Amino acid sequence: MRALVISGGGSKGAFAGGVAQYLMEQEKREYDMFLGTSTGSLLVPHLAVNKIGKLYDIFTNVQQHDIFSVSPFVQRKKGDREYVSIDFINSLWQFIRRKRTFGESKTLKKNIKKNFTQSEFNKIKETKHDVVITVANLSMNRVEYKSINDCSYEEFCDWIWISCNYIPFMSLAERNGHEYADGGLGSVIPIREAILRGATEVDAVVLEAENMDRQKVLGKNPFSLMLNLFGHLLDQNERNDILIGKLAAKNRGVKLNIYYTPTTLTENSLIFSKRLMEKWWQQGYDYGERKHSVV
Repeated sequence: MRALVISGGGSKGAFAGGVAQYLMEQEKREYDMFLGTSTGSLLVPHLAVNKIGKLYDIFTNVQQHDIFSVSPFVQRKKGDREYVSIDFINSLWQFIRRKRTFGESKTLKKNIKKNFTQSEFNKIKETKHDVVITVANLSMNRVEYKSINDCSYEEFCDWIWISCNYIPFMSLAERNGHEYADGGLGSVIPIREAILRGATEVDAVVLEAENMDRQKVLGKNPFSLMLNLFGHLLDQNERNDILIGKLAAKNRGVKLNIYYTPTTLTENSLIFSKRLMEKWWQQGYDYGERKHSVV
């Protein structure tokens, strides 16, 4: 049984889309199981129904207002460099309203239901073994994996949204008396979970370079420094997930193929730029082609 696993990584998910397109269209890989965390959870349902063209259009056209109902960021451009800085007014308004996060992502929830239909949900249940979404249960301090086979359409869309909620910048969700957030807070790339669920071959797309190729520039204010700190912690989680996944694959005789980004794509994956995401999608496709031509 073959599984495709996609890590978290915000806008860098466009690179994973390109890799998946190459594997599915050129290498003719047919997957029984799909697992995703955060941005990976947005990709895997569309890949499971082989709607790659639709996914490309959705992913490369997404903007800040398609995600945030209250955005904590202002996107700026200086020369060729795009970056985000804090939106002090929105963040202050959140404090006044006694909210626990700097921003809200209710618009993303609406767009998930708009772009992923009930008929696509039904098709996955009929034709695929499983699609699994990673979420972090903060109340119980544990990672949970939500299978499409255990959910209604509404519930599954909710779990996709929850898996993407990068707190404290996006919404904190409550379900069944527990509070949930981005799956990357517990498992950035759920390779081991795919193996435990019966995968005998795993293609894992990791939205980070295997080795850091340049020195990071730390934020110049507490808000941007917080973004850097969260990124550092998620990077450490990711490395642990990969190590554990490799050990699980070795112990169970599972073939594991890992696709890293060839370079560091961006230091801020909360920038959603059509120009950059189109570029990253093509880079992912080219990287998949290059990797297999070498093999």
